Amino acid sequence: MILIPMKFADSNLISAISSEIKRIFGWNIIVSGYIDAPTEYFDRSRRQYISEGILGMASRISSERRDIVLIIADLDAYADDLNFVFGQAELNGLAAVVYLGRLRPEFYGEKEDYSLFTRRVLKEVMHELGHVMGLGHCRNWRCVMYFSNTIADTDRKGNYDSYYCNRCSDMIRRSIPRKIVK
Repeated sequence: MILIPMKFADSNLISAISSEIKRIFGWNIIVSGYIDAPTEYFDRSRRQYISEGILGMASRISSERRDIVLIIADLDAYADDLNFVFGQAELNGLAAVVYLGRLRPEFYGEKEDYSLFTRRVLKEVMHELGHVMGLGHCRNWRCVMYFSNTIADTDRKGNYDSYYCNRCSDMIRRSIPRKIVK
């Protein structure tokens, strides 16, 4: 699996993400070099990035490298009819992206809390990788695959050791052998 930081270089966060992906999925992680956010996907009127464009970048890289690609982008983004997204992924594909902008407590006028921020990022990473593994949204609000309409949803969900409820964990275990991972 390839992890690509976009517009940030927090080695502690990259390490935490890599460790959790390895722990949950058993995948070896290749951390790619930092990349800049592409200006062609910036919507000036909304002051947000178009998520489909960033996800398309991840998809093109995954096709070239024949591996799962996760972009962690320090951006605020939106998709389709949604005002914002915490992340987006190709369902049962090889590409995903997580956006850090709205996962920071400071975005909501709260004081900086790196531990809370990291937990939120890890939950959204596991959520988007769940989609890559073929999972849809779960109706169990405790499962990381529950749809986050607000940051409160993200804070409430995914507090299992494995992030996923038993049903979603079973589905992931069955999906892992079918994925192309190095």
